[in-house]
Order: sequence, then C-alpha cells, then structure tokens
Amino acid sequence: MEIYNSRFWTKSYDKHIKTDLDYPKKSLGLIFDESMQRFPDRPACWMRKKEISFGEFRDYVHRFATYLQENGFKKGDVVAINLPNSPQYMVTHFGTLLAGGVASGCSPLLSADELIYQINDSRAKVLITLDKIYADILIPKDVLSKVPNLEIVITTNISDYMGLSKLIVLLGKLIGKIPKGKVVPHPEKIVINFRKVLKTGPNVKKVEINPDKDLALLQYTGGTTGRPKGTQLTHANQIANLVQISNWINLAPGEDISLSAFPLFHLAGLCFCQAAVFLSNPQILIPDPRDIKFFINEMKSKKPTLIANVPSLYLMIMKEPLSRTIPSEVLKNVKAYISGAAPFPAEMIREFQKVMDAENKVLEVYGMTETSPILTMNPFYGTKKIGTVGLPIQDSDVRLIDIETGKDVSLGEPGEIICKGPQVTLGYYNKPEANKKTIIDGWFHTGDVGIMDEDGFITIVDRTKDMLIVSGYKVYSVHVEDILIKHPAIELVAIIGIKDPDRPGSEKVKAVIQLKSDVELTDELKEDIKKYAEDNLSKYEKPKIWEFRKELPLTTVGKVLKRKLREE
Repeated sequence: MEIYNSRFWTKSYDKHIKTDLDYPKKSLGLIFDESMQRFPDRPACWMRKKEISFGEFRDYVHRFATYLQENGFKKGDVVAINLPNSPQYMVTHFGTLLAGGVASGCSPLLSADELIYQINDSRAKVLITLDKIYADILIPKDVLSKVPNLEIVITTNISDYMGLSKLIVLLGKLIGKIPKGKVVPHPEKIVINFRKVLKTGPNVKKVEINPDKDLALLQYTGGTTGRPKGTQLTHANQIANLVQISNWINLAPGEDISLSAFPLFHLAGLCFCQAAVFLSNPQILIPDPRDIKFFINEMKSKKPTLIANVPSLYLMIMKEPLSRTIPSEVLKNVKAYISGAAPFPAEMIREFQKVMDAENKVLEVYGMTETSPILTMNPFYGTKKIGTVGLPIQDSDVRLIDIETGKDVSLGEPGEIICKGPQVTLGYYNKPEANKKTIIDGWFHTGDVGIMDEDGFITIVDRTKDMLIVSGYKVYSVHVEDILIKHPAIELVAIIGIKDPDRPGSEKVKAVIQLKSDVELTDELKEDIKKYAEDNLSKYEKPKIWEFRKELPLTTVGKVLKRKLREE
C-alpha cells in the first residue's frame, strides 16, 4: 500500500529530527574508544560508592582487550558475559568490541542447562561470571566439561568495584548480603580472576572491521517460543541505532546523566548503557532492580536527566513512599522517563506522570533484540500519544500486514508489524529455518500486531502468538488486559487462551489476576471484577475462566511470563 511507502509519519517528527542520517563507517570499538577520550575526568559510571572516570574506564577496557588478544582471541570470537549490572560488565563488553570480538550477554539467573546451551550455541571462547555462579553452578553441575569451545573463564565478585571498605565487604560476605563463592582450578580451562586480568599492560592491536558484515553482538532472545535464538547484530546495526536515538532525543555529548535498572544482558539495558558511553555521559549502575529504595536514593543524590525502565519498575517507584521525598528540582531535572519491553497501560502512565511531576515526560518506545533494539519512539519534545509506542524512527520502513493474507492493512486496522532499516538484524545465528519464517523478501516480521493511526503513531495490540481465536473472533489479549487493569483492585493481569474442547479451533479466554497488596480476595470482590468485565468487554472478549494468584511469574525485565502460564 502506497501510504506506507511514503513514510508519511515523518510529518509528526519533532522539528530537529533529520530524516536522512549519516552513519560512521567504523567499528563500534573505535567509536566508543573515541567517546571515552572526550572527557577523561568525567565519571563513566557509579556503582554504589565507587566512581570510575572515563580515563580510568578506558584504561580498564584496553587492558581487558589486550588480555584477550594475548591469549589467542581473534576477530569474531565470542565472549559470554554472565554478570549483573556492574563496572565489570561494562569493561568486558566494551573491551570485547575493542579486541574485535563479539559480545553475548547471559543472564546470571540462567540454569546450568540454559547456560550450557547458550555457550555452545554461540561457540563462546571466553566466559566472564561471578565467583558465586562458578562455585554454585559451573563446578557442581559440571558445566565446564560440557562446553568444549570454551577456553577461558574469568571470575569476579560483585563487590570488587563498589567502592566499599574491606571491612564492610568482609562483613557483607559473612552475613550473606554480598554473594561469594570459592573459585578452584579446572583441568580443562584457564580460570583467572578479573583483577588479575586487568594487570595486563594496555597494548591493544587494531582490528580491521567491516561494519556491515562483522558481528558486534550475538544477543539471545527471551526464548518465548522454545530455545533462545542468537540474534546477529553487526557493528553497522548498532551504530545506526545509536545515531538514530541520539538524534531523536537531541542529545549532545557530555550533557546528561543516565539511570536504568534494565539488566545489561537485555538489549534494552545494553543499548542505554552504550548510548551513555557513545555520548560520553555518566551512568548510574543498579545491580539489583528490586531494590527500589536504592534506586530512588540514587535519583536523589546523582540527579539523572534520562531514566529508562520497564513499566512495572516505574509503578514500583511510584508506589514506594520514599519517592515522595524526591526534591522537586530533582524531578524537574529529568528530561524523559523512557519506557519499553512491556506495555505501559495508559491509566498508569497518567497516574505516574501526576505523582512524579512528569507531564509529557513518559516516552514509550518499541523494538526488540532484532532491531538493535529501537524501532519506534514517541516524540521527545512534541506531545506524546499515551498508549502508543510512537512513530517509526529515522530511515526505518514499517508496514502493517494482514496475518493471514500478507497484504497491507489500512490505517486504523490491526496488522502484523514488519520492518526494514539499518538497525535490523542479519538474522539468527545458525538458524536457517527460523530466518526463512522471519525475514521474507527483506522484511523482518516482528510477530507483533499493531494499529497505525493517520499521524503514523503505532499502538501495540498483541503478539501474534498471544492473539486468541474465540468462535472465529480475534481477541487481542493486550486490549483485554488494558481494560481489566483499570479495576481499582487489580495490580497485574495476564490473558491467555485455553483450548475449547467443545469447539475445535476455538479458545476460551482465561484471566490470571494479581490483586494489589492491600486488597483482600473475597467472593464479593470476585463478582465485582467479573461484573466490571461484563460491563466493559465484548461478549467474546470476556474471560470464561478466572484465576487469582498472589504473584504472577515475571521475566527478568518485568514482563508477565505468559509462556509459563500456558505451560501450567
């Protein structure tokens, strides 16, 4: 349909946005290295009481990259980073890129089998992990004997770069507040401490990189449909997204302070981290996203200008009484609360903006690992359309197609979002069948269903796999969830489909509800919620099965884990 070919959504862009950007033809490692040199005395990051300047950080990165090169590491080799948010994660990530390698984030919460799968699938040569994981998982589960490509294991303790006194660290380890583990040698691998690695003299050899072809990241998707897939992101993919985001938010080097609890092994968190280094800006590291009081205290003391989180964390901040003690000048200092990775119900956005004095500051975005990760954003300055994920960003082509016919749908009609752009992946590593299903005629099929309005703003309606068919009607789970979440007693809700044995090809709508912590579940409340659904949903959308739980299962970034609910 011609309407999509015209990129008509550019009419809704902020005035400063360029619609034809220039992307540096360099390696990510060199680009970041140049950024680290702009303001060597400016903080690169804070980790609790520890401040690391860009000059010090660059030295660490060079030392780590040199260690890799001096130990047989070659261009294209993979480093698996199995750490929480920490300076060690940052150093190893940027050091890997400078050495010409490919970085691959691994959640510290992975089971032994999941870790073995990811290391083997990526053919990682180096693993960086916590001493606690080494002692509790790698050795007892015999992980290292099951990953033949892995040659080097680098261990670290989360407290090593927190700036805490030796006595506090010792006491913390004794009472279990700081996790620790005993590291013993392994007969098949080189096992070395991170601090020892950083004693290597900084002498990095330049690596010739083809930005369009050489990988920078092998980033694993969440695995909602089986085993996670390694998404191949080139240097050019990542550079494009950094340039797009920086221009969209109108950022200049050295002007901002970033704060996020997104994990760095998740591409949303990593992108935010990379953007800060790209612009020579400090970032505040949050090792434990559940520690809301610590997050708020860091806001008060460091005065961030850009904050990025999943919606559930914003809601936790809003509900924490300590948030009422944030000075108004600190709140005014925040330019944007960037939200992504999960839907942020419109009513909750309005409530958050009111409580946090953040009118027109919640900036919803949309993307995925395969788009490096950003594909759409709400305007930074202009009015944000609450409930939408914004507009396709610069140099990006987006179409919405009928799920069954593959033909473009009209504006205002639901369709699967497909896209092209300089930030879009080459495909999945060693997964030809998945690539055939996902990348068709050069268009990446996201699996998300959206609606685009006449101004180009997109509302996410559902995942194609989360869409239910009820007696021939399409039921969009996100829409039903958005309605139910407005009930004052409901904290979280997940809508899933249950096969209807009486109607082949049809499903029953099931609602799994988590009530607010101060609400008691009674028969009267159950009936009230069902009556609310009766009054606000179409007949075929109304849940036929209701389940109330103390807690819904969540992913590491705060999304409701519908796959687990379905499996149960």
